[in-house]
Amino acid sequence: MNDQGKSHRPMVPTKPPNQVRQPRTAEVVEGRGLAKENAGQQNTHRTQRRARVPSELEGVRQAARRNKGEKFTALFHHVTVERLREAFMNLNKKAAAGSDGVTWEQYQAKLEENLQGLHRRLHQGAYRAKPSRRVYIPKTDGQQRPLAVAALEDKIVQRAVVEVLNAIYEGDFLGFSYGFRPGRGAHQALDALACGLRRKKMNFVFDADVRGFYESIDHAWMMKFVEHRIADKRVLRLIQKWLSTGVMENGTLTECEDGAPQGATVSPLLANIYLHYVLDLWAQQWRKRTARGEMIITRYADDFIVGFQYRDDAERFRQELQERMKQFSLELHPDKTRLIEFGRYAAGNRQRAGLAAPETFNFLGFTHICGTTREGRFWVHRRTIQKRMTAKLHELKSELRRRWHQPIPEQGRWLQQVVQGYFGYHGVPGNERRLRSFRDQVTRLWLRTLRRRSQRDKTTWAQMGRLHRRWLPQVRWYHPWPEERFDARSKARTG
Repeated sequence: MNDQGKSHRPMVPTKPPNQVRQPRTAEVVEGRGLAKENAGQQNTHRTQRRARVPSELEGVRQAARRNKGEKFTALFHHVTVERLREAFMNLNKKAAAGSDGVTWEQYQAKLEENLQGLHRRLHQGAYRAKPSRRVYIPKTDGQQRPLAVAALEDKIVQRAVVEVLNAIYEGDFLGFSYGFRPGRGAHQALDALACGLRRKKMNFVFDADVRGFYESIDHAWMMKFVEHRIADKRVLRLIQKWLSTGVMENGTLTECEDGAPQGATVSPLLANIYLHYVLDLWAQQWRKRTARGEMIITRYADDFIVGFQYRDDAERFRQELQERMKQFSLELHPDKTRLIEFGRYAAGNRQRAGLAAPETFNFLGFTHICGTTREGRFWVHRRTIQKRMTAKLHELKSELRRRWHQPIPEQGRWLQQVVQGYFGYHGVPGNERRLRSFRDQVTRLWLRTLRRRSQRDKTTWAQMGRLHRRWLPQVRWYHPWPEERFDARSKARTG
């Protein structure tokens, strides 16, 4: 991966071992300064007592670093009552109940008794995973995404086991993998991609989409991959249970012979393990041994972008990747997988050939566009995907109708939180126009709602302007320029 002449150092630098629950480690790996914590990232150091929990895994972490081929035969004893308690406290209190119907508040009422009983059942072999409850959430394309809501105790055990397994796998996963890893997030992946496209000799982008990834995971291969590092039979049995328990929908139990339950706490880690062996290690070797020119990779869960210097490298990679994925029951989506001309010379080359401007591609909520700075240097512009913004506005419109008769200050406080959260993700440099458009359209929706509350309502634009300034956050950047995260850390390390 760090082969001279073919490695993209900003994307996959020499990788020191990551440490679970230490966000700084991932930042060091990427050669950049410490970024702000992702919204929603769990804070595991709430108290001094809880801060000691991860340290118990330091021996496992060190052993995993020293020997990449070592199998761990004794891990289950790390699933302690204290770790189960930590897992419970980090669950979303307002999350929907699973098939057991137990909520966070109900379980907390007799927390110590429940945790002691759960711990005893786990270590006596009496624990039984319950089927997940099937729910559907809307997608931006109008379709429904099936999710599996696990029972509360299954969530607790899964989170505790993931904590233990992360101590091993965070030292194994490669630097270009960003999804669902401690201390990493979508914006780190976006920054890495932007820097790679700008700083390397990229002329082509392979925009890949795996068709129905979570539903296509082969259980036999999944267990083989896990067994490369895990030999504790109790942990292996738990993983097998979670994969095959099935889902409950309208009172009917559907068994799962393939796939991982999307929405389960353990599924992101299992997905990363599966793609680590199917894609990451293979792509790493392919770049070293086969690619003629420079090549970059950025993967976030099952979404990944690969950049190439030469077209023949890209076409060969695509063909061989398709063949490899077939071996593991995966398939690239034929309609959503594209090879496009994208890079610093793409616009000029296409203009000379009499073609239109370079195509764009979407990744992690942003449309990536070939552009230039005011000085004429190549730049990758990032804009909020229009469909995503439209879908969010439709959601806001429906919610405003539900809050029709709430007092204006109450509506304002709610809208303030919504817009703040939206800006917190989409507030990247260069995206100001889309942010401003979103804010203005929220204002129009709010005005329309106020005017429809009563036939006598005569709210004017001047009055709305004051509400707009009072409650809606100002448009600004919430994230630095991509290079700042990389260069700040690089200077700190060499200084």
